[in-house]
Amino acid sequence: MAPITEVEGRRVALSNLDKVLYPATGFTKGELLHYYATTAEVLLPHLRDRAVSFLRYPDGPDGQMFFTKNVPPGTPDWVTTAEVPRSEGPARMVLVQDLASLMWAANLVTEFHTHQWTVDDPGEADRLVFDLDPGPPATVVQCCEVALWLRERLAADGIEAYAKTSGAKGLHLLAGVRGSSSERVSEYAKALAVEAERALPRLVVHRMTRSLRPGKVFVDWSQNAARKTTAAPYTVRARPVPAVSTPVTWDEVAGCGQAEQFVFAAADVASRVQDYGDLLAPLFERRRSAPLP
Repeated sequence: MAPITEVEGRRVALSNLDKVLYPATGFTKGELLHYYATTAEVLLPHLRDRAVSFLRYPDGPDGQMFFTKNVPPGTPDWVTTAEVPRSEGPARMVLVQDLASLMWAANLVTEFHTHQWTVDDPGEADRLVFDLDPGPPATVVQCCEVALWLRERLAADGIEAYAKTSGAKGLHLLAGVRGSSSERVSEYAKALAVEAERALPRLVVHRMTRSLRPGKVFVDWSQNAARKTTAAPYTVRARPVPAVSTPVTWDEVAGCGQAEQFVFAAADVASRVQDYGDLLAPLFERRRSAPLP
């Protein structure tokens, strides 16, 4: 029987704490849960009021992985859920609103993925996102070059961008926006991706076609679609090592000369939060959210 832990007055079953999830590093499920418990202060604001999709990997990144979008069977009745619109009809999804819900969800062994809108107003996008994905032999180093161009271009439209590692091999850019639907934000993001390809033709591709991508950075604008989700800040990824989608400074982006500089493991995040706080915290300031031009 799984041990029961009390978290903020809720009884949470935490199982298989000694199970090694990442054989390459020996990182255990207990260490994963400890990471989420100690990072909750900066992680939870990025999950709160957003329907969460779980990319589950209960046997580690080498085992079976599967997405869970609907409320999983056995979800405690104290976990907040919400009905959200989908093209095939409304569905009920989990909201991770507090530490107890976070620890319950983390015990499932999951990446956290969120939409670019909140459940109280799904018709308005409050985030713009670019997923910069390098096609080998390009790496995150080239993603940083593209990110700097996009930052400047967004600033010309009055939009302030922030960066985080994807936790995989690329980089994510995020910005706070207001007054537009997901469809409109997608149109704007696509236009900038096309513009980036014209400005940096040897470096950027805006189409997903695999044959176009070797040696270039795919500027994925499509994750702004209302149905799409993106890996949340501070989530641990199902990769060979417990890499985290980690906020980075623009000085770090400008100074990135080797891909290894942008690999942050779970053990690295606490010291970064202590030094920088949450580098993405300005996204929660409404006054910093900009209308699209």
